[in-house]
Amino acid sequence: MKIIGVKVIPLSHAVPPERRQRSDLGTRMKNDSSLILVETDEGFTGLGAALGNPEVVRAIVEHELGPDIIGMDPMFSERIFEYMYNGSRAPNAVRLGWATPEPSRRRGVIMESISGIDLAVWDIKAQALGVPIYKALGAVRDHVRGYASGGWAAGEMAEDEMAGYAAKGFTAVKMRVVGHDGFSYKKAIQRIKAARRGIGPDVELFIDAHGSLDVSTSIKLAKMVEEFDISWFEEPISPDDHAGLRLVRQATSIPIATGEREFTRFDFMDLLAHQALDIAQPDVGRAGGYTEIRRISAITSAHQVRLAPHAWSNGVLFAASLHLALHCPNCHILEVSQAHMPMMYELFEEPFDIRPNGDIYASDRPGLGFTLRKDALERFKYIPGPSSVW
Repeated sequence: MKIIGVKVIPLSHAVPPERRQRSDLGTRMKNDSSLILVETDEGFTGLGAALGNPEVVRAIVEHELGPDIIGMDPMFSERIFEYMYNGSRAPNAVRLGWATPEPSRRRGVIMESISGIDLAVWDIKAQALGVPIYKALGAVRDHVRGYASGGWAAGEMAEDEMAGYAAKGFTAVKMRVVGHDGFSYKKAIQRIKAARRGIGPDVELFIDAHGSLDVSTSIKLAKMVEEFDISWFEEPISPDDHAGLRLVRQATSIPIATGEREFTRFDFMDLLAHQALDIAQPDVGRAGGYTEIRRISAITSAHQVRLAPHAWSNGVLFAASLHLALHCPNCHILEVSQAHMPMMYELFEEPFDIRPNGDIYASDRPGLGFTLRKDALERFKYIPGPSSVW
């Protein structure tokens, strides 16, 4: 079997004014995404998706990465990844046994594009084998616990918002440290206290700062909220400051989660070297697809660090994250977005199997296991322009 074509379909969905969420990232105006299709000479088409600006992703995939893998056998997924990652140095890298990546391919939108192609390649492999991707990867479970990810409401309204997620059956929920009303210690404490009151003592509560705070602020806030039994503090500071993240972790009893903005196993190796995390959160559309996150899972599990994949953007990436969660032995929970995201929940003909207790089950259909709706490409036609405004 050979790869004969690789193409990108940019997608967007405008967020209605009444559904726009404001956080430390600004106000989300639209959601963008990129579908990646890999075609073979035996009739299999693999479906993947990538984070990053869709126009940039299309240029990278169709003019640089795609031509590199035309003619390759998708069953050689590790080889394909190494060729995309190492670029012109790939033959030597594969022959010698060590990574020699081209400088531009180690991080950023090129690695996000590599991730998306890798997902499509694994979709082809699983289809050819006649099994779901999680079984092709090597399954450890057939379902995973989900947590409701939201929490933007201001002040006391956080109680009702978070209580609503618990009422859906989720046994764990996540809220943003910075809500619609901005950040101050007083506001954060009020919102977190309200959230705990809304969900009761038995539902786990996670908080997420999106890397918007500094070390001293994070430490002070962590100490102030320990009494509310926080199960993890996510990205308290910039992901570029692994040494600072270690200081935060050392100063609090709250576990530290991070990794959604990290690239490849090498970033996670540095986090582990700094003893900077308790929960690793690689994004399957950024950190290197299935191929690289399998490596990240192995490395983190060797350090007794658990895995909780970041899952956002669109239905392809959520489905891919689910397959990953069912494969990785050290994965214990999966993110389930509560934002207004039609591209996540209305992209496929088949609904996601999220049970009343919050557990998520995979499809037993071969490959990714989902079918694009006939009107999906027209409904989510790409809209140029910025996704968020401040």
